[in-house]
Amino acid sequence: MSTERRQLNITHSGEPQATRTMYDERFLVPMRRDLTEVGFTELTTADEVDEALQKSGTALVLVNSVCGCSARMARPAARMAVTHPTKPEHLYTVFAGQDAEATAQARSYFTGYAPSSPSMAILRDGKLVWMMERSQIEGRPAEEIAEELIAAFEEHAAP
Repeated sequence: MSTERRQLNITHSGEPQATRTMYDERFLVPMRRDLTEVGFTELTTADEVDEALQKSGTALVLVNSVCGCSARMARPAARMAVTHPTKPEHLYTVFAGQDAEATAQARSYFTGYAPSSPSMAILRDGKLVWMMERSQIEGRPAEEIAEELIAAFEEHAAP
């Protein structure tokens, strides 16, 4: 019997070279749907992020996550805010911990800010104009966050 260890090229799915994700996707469906059902487009690759964020106009990017402050505060606040008549032309979301490549690429547009999730950013013509980090989200009611988002929409996304 050999005591030599050999590297097995098998992931959690049993498929060789399969992309490993942090969470079971079935668990995330409702968390994704919280945003997509109110008009957010999911970006799951770096190329999708670049294509979306290099469009002219305004965009809201919500870095979604599994954490409780995303569920209790960030997603509900975004859902409330996007019902306001003044809002960014484009609504996007990336999922931290799941769509790592897309999340990293989106964060590369958030110059001057450390990665945090959840977080929300408004971009105009691909340039960051407003940012709300996790520290500004956690511990606050969703309604208060929505009010701040709406104020940012009126300042940065008004025609």
